[in-house]
Order: sequence, then C-alpha cells, then structure tokens
Amino acid sequence: MTIRPVADDQWEVVAWLWQAFRQDLADGVVSESFPYADGRYNARQLADYPGPGREGWIAWAPHPQTGEDAPVAFSLVGGIGTPDQALRQFFVVPAARRSGVGARLAAHVLAQHPPPWTVAFQDANGPATAFWRRVFTAAFGDAWVETEEPVPGRPDVPADHWIRTT
Repeated sequence: MTIRPVADDQWEVVAWLWQAFRQDLADGVVSESFPYADGRYNARQLADYPGPGREGWIAWAPHPQTGEDAPVAFSLVGGIGTPDQALRQFFVVPAARRSGVGARLAAHVLAQHPPPWTVAFQDANGPATAFWRRVFTAAFGDAWVETEEPVPGRPDVPADHWIRTT
C-alpha cells in the first residue's frame, strides 16, 4: 500500500470514492439520506478541496484482478495549522476494512502535521468508535479526550463524539 497526497488530476477519484463514503453514511445507522435525482449523493464539501489549510490523501493498493494501483481509502484534512485542525472525512473501501489500511492511512495523515488534531464520529458506528480510540491512542498515548456534542442545527440526530488531542 502507498499513501500519497491527492494530485490535481485525482480529485475525480476522490469524488467517486465520496459516493461510496456517503452511501455508507446513508445506511440509517449514522444518518438517513437519499441520493439526488441524478443518483449521486451530495458532494458539496469536496468543492473546498484542495485549498488553503485543506488537503487530501489517498491510499493505493494493487487491485486483486489487475495488479494496477487502485484507490482503497481517502482522508480529507481541514484547518491545517490551526486549533481546528481535523480529519474531516475518512473512508476505507469495504473490501479493505479490517486489514490495517485505515490505521496506516490515519497514522500517516496525523504524522504530517503537529497537534492539535480532532476527529468527529457517530457513536452509533461501533467500529468507528473503537477505531478512532485506537488510532489516537497509538498516535498520542493518553494525550486526548473524547466529548459528546450536539450536531449544530440538527436536534433530530444523535450527538457527535469528538476526539481532541490535549
């Protein structure tokens, strides 16, 4: 597996992976959502990338049938160099989950910039909860805290969980 910054001509790859990411979130466990009339999920957040204080990373691994590099995960980072520096979006394709791809990508991205770091996730997503606790412990030891915070403007959804370095 290799991890590289998203090149200018690879944002379309992220946009395709984004559709799988959003479909994952739309399964009702995290947030109920429908695709739009064209069959795609909202990708409005991608419009900010790349940009000042924002970057993306893609993990690549050989495709099992072709051997060509295939994207297996992505991470989007925002607020670089500020107190709000965060892993904003993070996705691993289902076939690569529980293989260490996500942990390697997260560790790589967190190592690119000094703390502070934050990540938000939904506690209802048990695997994500355990994953982020392991990742932050591996990267920062016990120098992090976890809080539960309401989603702004969405009293109808469960609170987000946040992990922040201390």
